[in-house]
Amino acid sequence: MKKLIMALCLCAAFTSLQAQQKKVLNILAIGAHPDDCDSKFGGTAALFAQMGHKVKFLALTNGDAGHYAMGGGVLAKKRRQEAKDAAKALGIAEYEVLDNHDGELFPTLNVRLEVIRRIRDWDADIVLGLRPNDYHPDHRNAGSVVQDAAYMNIVPNVAPDTPPLKKNPVFLYMSDHFKKPYPFQKDIAVVIDDVIDTKVKGLAAHESQMFEWLPWTNGVDVSTIPKGERERLAWLKDKWMNRTADAHTLEAVKRWYPNLDVSKVKHVEYFEICEYGKQPTEEEIKEMFPMLGAK
Repeated sequence: MKKLIMALCLCAAFTSLQAQQKKVLNILAIGAHPDDCDSKFGGTAALFAQMGHKVKFLALTNGDAGHYAMGGGVLAKKRRQEAKDAAKALGIAEYEVLDNHDGELFPTLNVRLEVIRRIRDWDADIVLGLRPNDYHPDHRNAGSVVQDAAYMNIVPNVAPDTPPLKKNPVFLYMSDHFKKPYPFQKDIAVVIDDVIDTKVKGLAAHESQMFEWLPWTNGVDVSTIPKGERERLAWLKDKWMNRTADAHTLEAVKRWYPNLDVSKVKHVEYFEICEYGKQPTEEEIKEMFPMLGAK
C-alpha cells in the first residue's frame, strides 16, 4: 500500500511538473501604429508562437496619416488588413488595431482604460510597450499610456466592467536608440536568427509602410523598389533587417546564451524591464522566455 501511495505521489508530482512546463504564456505587445510591434518584437513573437504561446499585438492608432499618397479611412482600412496579414505571417494569435487617429494619440483616461481592458482580457503574463521618449509623439504617448496602466490594471475600481488581474504582469520596454533622459537598457536579449525570414515576412505584410511610406521618408526613390514578392523580401531584409549585432550589444546575448558562439549572431531583439510591473528574477525571466539559452 505504501508503494502504491508513493507511486501515486510521484505520478502527481510529475503531472504537476509537466503542467508547469506546458504553461501557456499570454503576451501582449502594444505599439502606437500597425507595424510598431512587428519591427521591435516580431522575431521573438514568432518564437513564442512556435512554442505554443499566445501573442497579441495591439496598435493604439489606425495609422491613417502615415503615407504620402493616401490617408484617412482608405489608409486605415488598408493598414488594418495589413496587420491581419502580418499576424498570419508571424503565426501570432491576434492583431487588434484601435480606431484612434494617427498623429493624434494622447495619453488620455479613455485610452488608458482601453489598454487596461485589453491587458485584463488577455490575462497577460507579459506586456510590452514603447518607452515614453521617442521622436514620434504617438510613440511617446503610447509608452506613457502603457506605463500608466502598469499598476492600475490590478485596481478593481478602475475599469470595473472588466475583472482586475490577480497579479501584475511583467512590463517590458521594446528597444529604441534614444539617449535622453537615459539610453535603453538591454536587460533581456533574444536571438532571432532562426526566425529572421519569418519576421521579414511579417514586416512585408505592412506593404504601405515597408515598401512605400518608410522608404519615402528616408529619401528612397520608391520606383526603384522591386515589385516581385521574392525580390521585395530580399530587398527588405537587406535594407531594413540585415544589421549585424556589434560587440557591445552582444555582451547582453552572452548573459542569456552562455553556450552560444556570439560571434555568429546577426539578429537580436532586446527588452528593458519596466520598474512599474512585476520585477522578475533571472529564473522567472528564463521561464517567461523559454527560448533563452536554447542554442
